[in-house]
Amino acid sequence: MKVAIQGIKGSFHHIVAEKYFGKNIDLVECLSFSEMPNLLETNKADVIVMAIENSIAGSILPNYALIDAHNLAISGEYYLPVHHNLMALKGQGISDIQEVYSHPMALLQCHNFFKNHPHIKLIEDKDTASVAQRIQVNKLKGVGAIASDLAAKTYQLDILAPKIQTIKDNMTRFFILTNSKSKNSVSANKASIKFTASHKTGSLAEILTILARHELNLSKIQSMPVIETPWKYAFFSDFVFSSYANYYNAINEIKDKVETLQILGEYSNGK
Repeated sequence: MKVAIQGIKGSFHHIVAEKYFGKNIDLVECLSFSEMPNLLETNKADVIVMAIENSIAGSILPNYALIDAHNLAISGEYYLPVHHNLMALKGQGISDIQEVYSHPMALLQCHNFFKNHPHIKLIEDKDTASVAQRIQVNKLKGVGAIASDLAAKTYQLDILAPKIQTIKDNMTRFFILTNSKSKNSVSANKASIKFTASHKTGSLAEILTILARHELNLSKIQSMPVIETPWKYAFFSDFVFSSYANYYNAINEIKDKVETLQILGEYSNGK
């Protein structure tokens, strides 16, 4: 299976790909999320692993837009505890490190750690694992990376300080995406939909009430502007259910209450 990930070997996306599909996969490395949907469309990848939200930073809105624009199907999800580690070439200590490069989000999530090491300059980079690779390839002394323990192992770096993220329970949710239009699955217990409600007062509340009446547990709702219509919003929502029949009936009932409705995916609850 050809699995497209954002980043390179040793990235958090790589970890999710192996945990979800196993190690017998062909990785397709991408340095940006925006190039990933085209890999599905040109059959250069069978599936995409894409981060969609973080427990600290919230939703990654541009990725919702990519899913919408390319009509991608959600076939699964995975929740990964994110542990950031400070690493460098072997034989160095923290006092030797003058610069640390990493993804802006990783730097933000480790901000408190570096307050105790003011001699270190923090510099934003495109990807966590690619910095680790660059340090190893170019034998960069005095330079550190913030990345996963898999990156340290892959690029033979020493971990100078493990789990340096400020909030220890830091978790990222990833979607497993395809361009398949076969989204129905009676074994599913979670679904993601996109809908636009009418401008009628209470229309959103009415839709959510229908979902609740059919025992669908709303786990997330995210609004996104409808670009073609100023001040109009679409809603991406996820909900968990124990009965597929209840879910099916709820969807049929809300069809008459919304202006548009799209099922993005039916899958197993990753939690």
